[in-house]
Amino acid sequence: MTVTKSAVPLADDERVRRISALRQTMIRPELGSICGTVAVFLLFLFVAPDSGMFSLEGVMNWGTVAAQFAIIAVGACLLMIAGEFDLSLGSMIGFAGIVIALLSTQLGCPLWLAILVAFAAALAIGALNGYLVIRTGLPSFIVTLASLFILRGLTIYTPITINGSTIIGGVKSAAQGDWLAPVFGGKVLGGLFTWLAERGLVGTFKAGAKAGLPVVDGIPMLMVWAVLLVVLAHLLLTRTAFGNWIFAAGGDAGAARNVGVPVNRVKILMFMLSAFCATVLAACQVLEFGSAAADRGLFKEFEAVIAVVIGGTLLTGGYGTVVGAALGAVIFGVVQQGLFFAGVESSLFRVFLGVILLVAVVLNTYIRRLITGER
Repeated sequence: MTVTKSAVPLADDERVRRISALRQTMIRPELGSICGTVAVFLLFLFVAPDSGMFSLEGVMNWGTVAAQFAIIAVGACLLMIAGEFDLSLGSMIGFAGIVIALLSTQLGCPLWLAILVAFAAALAIGALNGYLVIRTGLPSFIVTLASLFILRGLTIYTPITINGSTIIGGVKSAAQGDWLAPVFGGKVLGGLFTWLAERGLVGTFKAGAKAGLPVVDGIPMLMVWAVLLVVLAHLLLTRTAFGNWIFAAGGDAGAARNVGVPVNRVKILMFMLSAFCATVLAACQVLEFGSAAADRGLFKEFEAVIAVVIGGTLLTGGYGTVVGAALGAVIFGVVQQGLFFAGVESSLFRVFLGVILLVAVVLNTYIRRLITGER
């Protein structure tokens, strides 16, 4: 039996749509965030060149803020690609932090157990959100908006009832000797920075009890978690079959079901991932500050969505990138701290958020039309 080759070369097959290299570049979801990142860095290099913003201490300053945005942006990004929203993300941060602080300081639980309970509770709430969205058919916007108010109310009511205050301290004492605390509140590469300081490559304290010690004494676990989550989520989305399921669930759920994609399971798992990322940030904040406050995470759900949209994820789902969301988080961190270094009123950060959200949505709409051929 002989097999004849097609007489029509693949490149000349009329069924194959040709896309120019320029157009392929233009429809990349990361394009807007890459341009925005470059523009923001150039702006602050111009307006705050000698402020210390780009010294090691300055980089650690805005890098830490960017890491906070990146952690929650990872969960929000994958959930939005799957076609859903989680408006309870910010309230989850405050709720998980209060759970950790209450259990470890007021109820006598070991800190490691308090952290694990917070994660278990958050994952259960995330699964419940996803289940309600699937079973009721209600928009995730409505379901998670209800969760936002429920969690925020519990976060305020519970500590007032037990402790008489919405702020609970004493976590640093509870963290002493705990095996899990360094995973969220520790630092890495401390020895490297000490070595660099001894050779004059890193700034040191000039006076006081810390004289001679490096100003930057390590990389906080908050930044480690941000990088780890971004890398793992990117690999999941681009290198696994489950990543294809996420895109399919957000692109066309009906068609995805017809080819065997477990759309319901995928969406529930993405709600759980969003809750997990919120709890990671909550644990890092509680151990960093040594306390939990009921107002932690306020407006974070909107900031996470904005970072994801800046990164090129479509609001309609089915298209996006974790790398773009991470760059959106970097833009946030640089701008928020850059305004301080430049001596500009920090309240203008909210103005920036509104403007960049509008620009990002317009750009993403144009990209969607390029992809789908809509007019």
